[in-house]
Amino acid sequence: MRILKRILIGLLVLTALALGGIYKIGAWNLVFPNRTHETVPPELPADLPHPAVLLFSKTNSFRHLQGIPGGLMLFENAAKARGGSTFITENSAVFSPELLARFDTVVFNSASGDVLGGAQEAAFIAYLEGGGGWIGIHAAGDSSHKDWKWYIETLIGGTFIAHTMDPQFQEATLVVEDAGHPATKNLPATWRHSEEWYSWDKSARDTAGMRVLVRVDESTYNPHFSMFGSEKDLRMQDHPMVWSRCVGKGRALYSGLGHAGEAFETPEYKALLEGALDWTAGLDGDGCE
Repeated sequence: MRILKRILIGLLVLTALALGGIYKIGAWNLVFPNRTHETVPPELPADLPHPAVLLFSKTNSFRHLQGIPGGLMLFENAAKARGGSTFITENSAVFSPELLARFDTVVFNSASGDVLGGAQEAAFIAYLEGGGGWIGIHAAGDSSHKDWKWYIETLIGGTFIAHTMDPQFQEATLVVEDAGHPATKNLPATWRHSEEWYSWDKSARDTAGMRVLVRVDESTYNPHFSMFGSEKDLRMQDHPMVWSRCVGKGRALYSGLGHAGEAFETPEYKALLEGALDWTAGLDGDGCE
């Protein structure tokens, strides 16, 4: 009996440690999928100076525990520097026509998984097509969004395959393809960046209306996945990492960069996202008609 008791206690301890580890790395909802959609919206401040930015970091899938705070801080500082405001929430009920109308730009700050209900998705689509702005960061373009067909086809342009795992984080060269966009006008022609590099089943360039802004040079890192005996070549040949497009009257921009919090402290990524905010909020660049 004592031996059995010790075995049971040992198993419980190992289970607790495993669950704690899963939670600590942000994989809880990856292992235990969550499809919760809130129905009672948060209370917004009476005054939201413009540009008003909605920072949405809901994670019903993998949670980027370092990247999310890094993104929040960057956009809070950028909005404040422009005389604007931010509202941070993980409550999907903020996606209603009345509440979205108060914001110039919505940021999916590594939001992952099935984060919006049907009516909430419809409200977001109407908001964007009617002239709103959207910025998607890193996990906003991963495979956890694959069931939302409009989102993948319209904003991402391809289905996420995997990210580098040989090793996971690598330094590579990013190349500016379009220096005339507000998001890239203050960037050097090339720069080095350390990242968990995403790959998709096709290039965003293959989707009509996409404007590729930055690509990664695949010859400067190892685009390969290797884990638990699984091997995958992640080369895309044409490998965009940042792109924009008009969605009706709305301005949308996605960046595959931003897994680690340190990414948001680099001068190049700060310049890119500040320029993205200026464009999506209608402060700089051509509009979408």
